Amino acid sequence: MRLKRLLLSLSFTVYTLGANAQGWNGDLGNGKYKNPILHVDYSDPDVCAGEDGYYMTASSFNSSPGLPILHSRDLVNWELIGYALQNQFPVEHFRTVRHGDGVWAPSIRYHKGEYYIYWGDPDFGIYMVKTKNPAGTWEDPLLVKAGKGYIDTCPFWDEDGKAYLSYAFAGSRAAVKTVLMLSEMNYDGTKLIGNPAMVFDGHNGHTTVEGSKMYKKEGYYWIMAPAGGVKPGWQLAMRSKNVWGPYESKVVLHQGNTDMNGPHQGGYVETPNGDGWFIHFQDRWAYGRIVNLEPVTWKDGWPIMGKDIDNDGIGEPVSEWTKPNVGKNYPATPLISSDEFNGHQYGLQWQWQANQNPDEQWGWVSANLGFMRLNCIPRDESMKTMWMIPNQLLQKMPGLNFTTTTKFTFQNNPDAKECNTGLIVFGEDYAYIAIEQDAEGKLKLVQRSMKDARTSKNGETELASIAIDQKTVYFRAKVEAVQNKEPYDSRVTFSYSTDGKTFKAFGKSFKPVAGRWVGAKIGLFATGTKRISDSSYADYDWFRVEENK
Repeated sequence: MRLKRLLLSLSFTVYTLGANAQGWNGDLGNGKYKNPILHVDYSDPDVCAGEDGYYMTASSFNSSPGLPILHSRDLVNWELIGYALQNQFPVEHFRTVRHGDGVWAPSIRYHKGEYYIYWGDPDFGIYMVKTKNPAGTWEDPLLVKAGKGYIDTCPFWDEDGKAYLSYAFAGSRAAVKTVLMLSEMNYDGTKLIGNPAMVFDGHNGHTTVEGSKMYKKEGYYWIMAPAGGVKPGWQLAMRSKNVWGPYESKVVLHQGNTDMNGPHQGGYVETPNGDGWFIHFQDRWAYGRIVNLEPVTWKDGWPIMGKDIDNDGIGEPVSEWTKPNVGKNYPATPLISSDEFNGHQYGLQWQWQANQNPDEQWGWVSANLGFMRLNCIPRDESMKTMWMIPNQLLQKMPGLNFTTTTKFTFQNNPDAKECNTGLIVFGEDYAYIAIEQDAEGKLKLVQRSMKDARTSKNGETELASIAIDQKTVYFRAKVEAVQNKEPYDSRVTFSYSTDGKTFKAFGKSFKPVAGRWVGAKIGLFATGTKRISDSSYADYDWFRVEENK
């Protein structure tokens, strides 16, 4: 893993121009940070302190690999170091694209020299993976409890040798929700034991309470949980002297008079000097659920997350704050989103659309040859749009205003009939620019869009098309925020170049929207319609992201 990270770093430095080469940088460089610390869709984040700093994971739903592992030494600057889940279980079920299914709201904990992640799959039950090295290989998932509707799990090990697991229910599967459950576990954390009990009922004012995290501090058992729904919600803290309750509750973070809608659901952690910090998400529509960091102070035995601006005893999110005191200053390290494809591993920011072990034939990096090859694998005849196509190589939107440019060469086989490859911005609405071979073997440049891909029975709309006789082409997508407040609208414009210098706008601008429980994604694809022994393919030389000037 260290060699892999070194190769990725070396390949990236060929292009990187510092923070400007990325979509977002939360570290202001003056001892302060701005929110969000990560303008990236790491939904339902949880964090723990480990042997070497802090570790974060997040929901990954149907993408592969899943359960991202991020590492930080100062809680502001994060590095994506790997994934805990290479295959979503049960494997056969997830060989098909399952939008919005899979990994929901995981929790990560460090216990007795091992790192544990628990999550609920609403269709199959509660899973756990563990490792001694979070940047290395994690064990295969263990099904701790089978059943439908279990979500948002969190383990807790008490000093008396007992272990517990808190969880909630997905109303779409269980027909009940807005309650928090607690069950005892065996100490190994491999199965639930005893009788589960409801420890909090949110029906009286705290609808859709879920996402609980358990802690113990100064003699109190703490459950921290979001309520109120994704965009308008708030954060609760509950305490009790007995693990089984009863728990008294208090709202400890809400939007108040700030611009940050729905600040809630995340993880609490303390630095070595005892300062408290809360990492949580905020839903920004097409940008997804981005990550924020709030200072936590304690008053009258209760946490205040953020800053109590109006003195009502409830915290409101901060826009800027002093970086956590961890005993040392660390430099700004924006997340990597560009990829030169110069090594034997493509960047960790990439995920395939399907939550399965990707088919090797979809594509591969070429090691020292210096490109990423995507093969025009024929799609199933029933797939009239991109919605259910698994072999899309995508990454999360890396910032608020950014431009993505990629260079590739299309090696088309006339015997393959219709096939295409290109650059896509993907969600329940999507649009792409592509080079395409028609049934007669002629090449053209096209832009297409799709509205309501999840539910619509209509096909894609072709917005532009011109003949092209060059196989090496540059594609570009420019993402610009229309406004940096609710509803966080943005626009995407596509352009192309045949020399890498002069770009021509192509087609129509496009308003990106979120996917199923996830933000819009951007990336590459190659598809075909006819199966032959040697398909058409595209060699992508690089994929570069810059923050808009």
